[in-house]
Amino acid sequence: MVAVADVCVIGGGIVGLATAYELAVNRGHKVVLLEKETTWAAHQTGHNSGVIHAGLYYKPGSLKARMCVDGNRSIVDFAREHGIAHQVNGKLVVAVSGEEIGPLNVLAERAKANGVPARTITAAEAREYEPEVQCVAALRVESTGIIDYKAVCQVLADRLVDNGAELWSASPALAIRESSSAVEVATERGVVRAKVLVNCAGLHADRVAKLAGRRPKARIVPFRGEYYELRPAARSLVNGLIYPVPDPAFPFLGVHLTRMIDGSVHAGPNAVLALRREGYRWRDISPADLADTLSFPGTWKLARKYGKTGIQEVVRSLSKRRFADSLARLVPRVSAEDLVPAEAGVRAQAMLPDGSLVDDFLFELAQRQVHVLNAPSPAATSSLEIGRHVADRVTEQLR
Repeated sequence: MVAVADVCVIGGGIVGLATAYELAVNRGHKVVLLEKETTWAAHQTGHNSGVIHAGLYYKPGSLKARMCVDGNRSIVDFAREHGIAHQVNGKLVVAVSGEEIGPLNVLAERAKANGVPARTITAAEAREYEPEVQCVAALRVESTGIIDYKAVCQVLADRLVDNGAELWSASPALAIRESSSAVEVATERGVVRAKVLVNCAGLHADRVAKLAGRRPKARIVPFRGEYYELRPAARSLVNGLIYPVPDPAFPFLGVHLTRMIDGSVHAGPNAVLALRREGYRWRDISPADLADTLSFPGTWKLARKYGKTGIQEVVRSLSKRRFADSLARLVPRVSAEDLVPAEAGVRAQAMLPDGSLVDDFLFELAQRQVHVLNAPSPAATSSLEIGRHVADRVTEQLR
């Protein structure tokens, strides 16, 4: 079987689906989308905390900042248009000590620079939103929300099919060949012959790029984010979203509390190195994936830089009490007895050989190819904007 298309998109997470949607539904291109799993949103998209991010944390002018702020609006509009469950209920970023007030004010300035509606409030004002919170000051961010991203993906997939796109699940890319007029992607189901290839493979984006003959400058290193959720009796301790002031010595946001769209309250995530690219548990180990990570020079340089903090994350992973202690800094009444394990997620983090984590969304272009090599959080929030950005690059290739 040979399918002929304008564009072949590899990856059925929210970024791949949103990109295919922009190309097929909004721009009228013939699209074939390949996904190696049997369902959509099987990995990063389906294992995140469901937050509609505001664009608070990102460097002003960066792709993340611009696409997240715009994506915050576009994903909410999309949810309203298609009847997808969501709420825009805002969040608190809380300073629990005087030492954190300075970094909180820096965050407030960044929010202003990015056009994010946020204001600094007192501890008493914070408790009007979250009566159980402990803080000396807080940043109230109005545009943060929650959504069912799996439902977003299902709507995207349905609309794609309605508009003539072909969606091939259980169809990993096995080989990629390029000719003067097309890119051919071989799968067990058949071959897709397209004018342009788009790689949105997430945890395997660097490998797909290599399969296509590229030498990507970044390597995907998987980090597992582990979650708990509050027992039903403890859910009343949290009304919305409560975040800590980020630790400038660590490249992730720290554990936080999120009331989900179904009323449950998620706690987390921490961040530990995953021993498999799809390693949702400590016992999920792939010798090949682990060798890939450990043979990369950047991994060891990152470990030297964040070794102490990384050990603390591992300890918190192995100790529910330590996890609960981190949450109790924000909401003192949360205890280890209130926590039950929830599904973990794995973040596809692009890393450079010098050990630095790629801080922004990363796209690499080649003839007849567009590769999305770094799209971790806030990629779900930004997915429709990423789709437009990639579609613009594809349109340039199709001219």
